[in-house]
Amino acid sequence: MKLLLVEDDERIAEALAEDLTDQHYAVDIAHDGEMGWELLEAFTYDLVLLDVMLPKMDGLAFCRQMRDQGLDIPVLMLTARDTTANKVDGLDAGADDYVVKPCELEEISARIRALLRRSPMTSPPILEWEDLKLNPNTCEVFFQEGLIALTPKEYSLLELFLRNKRRVFSRAQILEHLWAYEVLPEEDTVKAHIKGLRHKLKGAGAPNDLIQTVYGFGYRLKQVS
Repeated sequence: MKLLLVEDDERIAEALAEDLTDQHYAVDIAHDGEMGWELLEAFTYDLVLLDVMLPKMDGLAFCRQMRDQGLDIPVLMLTARDTTANKVDGLDAGADDYVVKPCELEEISARIRALLRRSPMTSPPILEWEDLKLNPNTCEVFFQEGLIALTPKEYSLLELFLRNKRRVFSRAQILEHLWAYEVLPEEDTVKAHIKGLRHKLKGAGAPNDLIQTVYGFGYRLKQVS
């Protein structure tokens, strides 16, 4: 899943992005509100982490603009402002949750998971496709109760398919969903990760064509008849 982090404190942003990347999220960072808005218009995100005190466009204005334009992406506000009035302002601006800094990374991660579970854009906690199961809370994948060891990108690729079970993804779309914009690789990288994922699924007993190639379009899960 892909997150947008809008935070002007580079030290906090880098530490948080590193922690979230370790949890298999792709994270884009913006250090001011205008840059964050440009990224939001250019890419698709599952959740926005938003500081309140930002240069160029503050977090409250950013959030209001999102809601005014009908964007229902979950927003988790991060701020040093800790009064009740500050929290009310953030929630009234359209935020879904509000975290006061400094805050433990574990708590932020837990709040992100909670928001994603509640979001209509996401699927139930355990993602299933016939005998295949993926648990986003533990980052574990099973086929017929057997644990499959995947690389972070293979895991994220499978999660993308399981959250969008009937959608065909082109290589370019997969890159946009699973890589931060600053480190987008060539499309052949997707092909290599698809090959690795198929090999591991096959080794666990899954059908050879569980990840289908839709020629001329991209990839999707094999449709159940």
